[in-house]
Formats: sequence, structure tokens, C-alpha cells
Amino acid sequence: MVTALHGRGILHTKMNVSYISLSGHVEVEKYRYLYFVITSIVYSLIICSNCTIVGLIVIHRSLHEPMYIFIAALLINSLLFSTNIFPKLMTDFLSDEQIISYQACLVQCFTFYSLSCSEFLLLAAMSYDRYVSICKPLQYPTIMTGKKVSIFLALAWLLPACQIAVRVVRNANSKLCSFTLKGIFCNNTVNNLFCEISRPLMIYGLVMLFNIALCPMLFILFTYVKILIITCQSGGEVRRKAAQTCLPHLLVLINYSCLFTYDMVIVRLESDLPKTACFILTLQIITFNPLFNPIIYGLKMKEINKHIKNIFLSK
Repeated sequence: MVTALHGRGILHTKMNVSYISLSGHVEVEKYRYLYFVITSIVYSLIICSNCTIVGLIVIHRSLHEPMYIFIAALLINSLLFSTNIFPKLMTDFLSDEQIISYQACLVQCFTFYSLSCSEFLLLAAMSYDRYVSICKPLQYPTIMTGKKVSIFLALAWLLPACQIAVRVVRNANSKLCSFTLKGIFCNNTVNNLFCEISRPLMIYGLVMLFNIALCPMLFILFTYVKILIITCQSGGEVRRKAAQTCLPHLLVLINYSCLFTYDMVIVRLESDLPKTACFILTLQIITFNPLFNPIIYGLKMKEINKHIKNIFLSK
């Protein structure tokens, strides 16, 4: 490997491959083993908790309904999201240099935002499912068919992937003037590495954000307003059903929206925020939701909670 100073960072080259330095770590030399142990435990908990609920949904036929299928898809999305970040992060904690090839950085950035936006679309599909179930209960079996659920799932993963891939491919051909990324993994801060940012690409990014993040969020809010109106006009049983099935989705939406906003704030204000604050906020972005989702659905969804209790009581 040949290492040379280049601009504001260190350019590592090997067989014409550019390497990016990840400078967002805080005192990694001092706390590397502590960081590694903590992230290993967190990643193990994410895998175990999410896989447990997905496994319950797959095994029990009583859970083979659209609502639970969407929950399983959301938890699988969280597993993929975490796997995109944690193995590389744990490797960096034990490495003398925290670096990543530019190509791998773009792949990580693509996967991060593709899965992040898929979460919004999956939550939108879940809100539509709850809207039909509560507001049009007699038509629910004919509207929420297995084919429609499959289409929703396919669109939730393919739409963000296709739109974000366009930007990533364009970025792959952009000239780099810096090789130091102010973060612990590759996100939108990668734009700060380019010599110049294409204006059309910036406009495309805003349109993309509206299509696969803001639009689903507005749709979710619209459906829950409709559900709220219907439940206020209905009896106690409808209200109980709405609270039992909609509250977990709303908690996940609020939580994820806050974390997604954190990511945007960090990218925009990285020069104004202390390094330690950025480090802590970034860890929250990648940790909180994958841990939060299975706990919320495990505790708040009655059928899932019942099967979880059966596992522990049978031992």
C-alpha cells in the first residue's frame, strides 16, 4: 500500500483504489476495546430481538396477516440496516486506521439511505393497512390481498433503491478533493469530499427526499387523522382496536422521524457541533431504532406478546 498526503486528509491507494479516512471516532485508541464490546453486545441484541419476532411471525399461522407481515418486513429491514453498519464499525474499533475504500463507502451510503427510506415506505404501507382495517373492516379481505401486500413490499424496497442508485452512480464519477470523512460511517457527509457538487444532483436529491421520505410521512399522517376521526365517532371496541394496533406504529414513526432529522442536522451542522456530540448522535441513529422496534412490537402487539410469553413460560 502506498500512503501519501493529499489535501485535507490522507489518500491511501492500492491498485488505483482510493481510501477514505473516517475521522469521526472519539479517542478510539484509548477506548477501542470498550467500544468493541459495547457495539458487539448491541449488535447481538439487535439480531436476537429482531430475529425472534420475525421467527414467531413465520412459524405461527395466526400471524400470517398483512399487519404482521409488514412488521416482519420492517424488522428485516432493521437487520439489514444494522448489518450494513455494525460489522465495519466493530472492525474499525480494533484497527489502527479507520479507513474504507471509496467504492465500499458509496455502497455503504447507498444501503444506508435505501433502507432508511424503505422504512418510511413500510410504515406508510402499515398505516394504509390499519386505515382499511379500522375504517373499512368489511372490505378489508378484498382490499388487502396477498398480491397487494407483495406489491407494497416490493415497492418499499425497490423505489428507494432505484432512486438512490442514480445519485450514487453519479457520485462514483465525481472528482475528490478531500479524503477525510467527518463521521464513523458513510452517509451524506460524503458530499463534502467532492471538489464541486453538481447543482442538478442537489435538486435531484431534494426531489428524491420528497418522494421517498416526506410523501410517505404525509400519507401516514393523513391516514391516522382519518383513523382518529373514525374512532372518535365509534364505540369503545373500535377505539381499543385502534389504540392497540396503531400506537406502536406511531411510536416507531415518531422515533424514526427524529433520528432521520438528526442525520440531516449532523450533515448540515457538522462543523458547528462538537466531535463528541456528533459521535453520540450518530451512534443513536444506528442503534436506537433497530433496538426500539422489536421491543415496541413485542410489548404492544397483543398476539406477538402472547407468543413471546409462551416461549418463556414453556421453559
